[in-house]
Amino acid sequence: MVKHPTIVIKLGTSSIVDEHTHQPLLSILSLIVETAVALRRNGSRVIIVSSGAIGFALAKTGLPRRPKHLPQVQALAAIGQCRLMGLWDQLFDRLGQSIAQILLTRNDIADRAQYLNAQNTFMELLDMGVIPIVNENDTVAVAEILDKFGDNDTLSAITAGMVSADYLFLMTDVDALYDKNPRKFLDAKPIEVVEDIAKLEADTSSAGSSLGTGGMSTKIIAARLAIAAGVTTVITKSSKPGNVLSIVKYLEEKKAQQKFWGPETDGAPIEGQSSIPTTPALMVEESAPLHTRFLPLDNPIGDRHFWLLHGLRPHGTVYIDPGATKALTAKAGLLPAGIVDVEGAFAQQECVRLVEVPKRKPLLQPSPSQPSLLRSELVDTNVSVPSNGPPRIVRIPSSPSVAHLRGKSVEGTPAVATDPAAREVGRAIVNYSATEVKRIAGLKSSEIAKMLGFSDSEYVALRENIALSDISEKPSQPVSPRDNSDPESNSQSSNQATMIAPAVVT
Repeated sequence: MVKHPTIVIKLGTSSIVDEHTHQPLLSILSLIVETAVALRRNGSRVIIVSSGAIGFALAKTGLPRRPKHLPQVQALAAIGQCRLMGLWDQLFDRLGQSIAQILLTRNDIADRAQYLNAQNTFMELLDMGVIPIVNENDTVAVAEILDKFGDNDTLSAITAGMVSADYLFLMTDVDALYDKNPRKFLDAKPIEVVEDIAKLEADTSSAGSSLGTGGMSTKIIAARLAIAAGVTTVITKSSKPGNVLSIVKYLEEKKAQQKFWGPETDGAPIEGQSSIPTTPALMVEESAPLHTRFLPLDNPIGDRHFWLLHGLRPHGTVYIDPGATKALTAKAGLLPAGIVDVEGAFAQQECVRLVEVPKRKPLLQPSPSQPSLLRSELVDTNVSVPSNGPPRIVRIPSSPSVAHLRGKSVEGTPAVATDPAAREVGRAIVNYSATEVKRIAGLKSSEIAKMLGFSDSEYVALRENIALSDISEKPSQPVSPRDNSDPESNSQSSNQATMIAPAVVT
């Protein structure tokens, strides 16, 4: 049985809305619809992640530019989303293709059950032959409380991971990555394949157009998320939507060729198969339109781990030692003995970052004006602290007097947080609150009940609730998918590239 690919196509606002007149670019929209329908008729399952609601609303309301006041932005999103979906429906209806609207926020998938419900909805629509049109629900999403994906590049990558897509197309005004700026260097060459994104250095200085929220850095971040889930990610020119059809055909034929001949033969007969004739159906003879392709990881993360890493917003950080990291890679759970420190406010069953630090250090940086206490301890407020000399540490059992601290953080900045060798190694859902983890950090599991007065689990986090990222990379600052900076922009590598970023890119 032939398996047809699942394809996610992301369109930025400037790809479908004129930046100056704010009118829809009907010619490009029509070509996108024709391409999507052609893919469907070829058997592919197609999802479109479409920005543009606010851009459409600007034309309707006559406002000259995107406002900065949040309620105005949300009101415009409500106005424009109706017009955006109405136009999509009209264009697809002319070709007899049904579509569906899906609006998401990060909070919608933060709960595992809701994530699975959204996943099931996607799969059912695809099974029905419907093309889902996805957008972030900007009317209710509030950036200040961090329930936004941040941009539709990230949303498209999470959508691609959610449906186990084969391809993610990030449509933009750029046709490819280059080894140097082609506007300055005539000998600049496009980079068609990125095998290791960790070794890629790109110029991502563009912040996107005046209508959009994305930019080149968000596309690199989206590519990192998608390839981790096993999704081949492609950057190509949005003004030529037909390229998607040609690229998919090229890659599918190439995949069939490699499956037949073997990945290392590059089309040549392998030993023992010299008698098998070469046919046009098995050989890729024509090249695809110019694009940059990010190859997926050899061992992509599973669905639940993808949700843990990218569907949840971390509420704090747990610092662990190298021994704990080694145990986690061996499929063990996180024990309190391997915890060095805790930062932030989180409750039981909330998501935290796991950050490895090379060695134990004082758990709280002392303040010159006021001595500080070790973060792994609680101090009785009735105990006086001397003005000079080391602070007095008093271990106290769990009691009503400290119950108000449950789920709260103790003031202070962990010394380990500033360690340049610290690196984020994954995410976890914890069995204890921040205050409780502080108190049991470094202890044996058998000492949890004595310290806290109870013991919900011998593990701070069960292995099934832990997802590790690629911990083979060099130590680096932890990076959230919502960051608008390229996590690899300062890395040193022989594979250097410059991404050309015109002002109108989204």
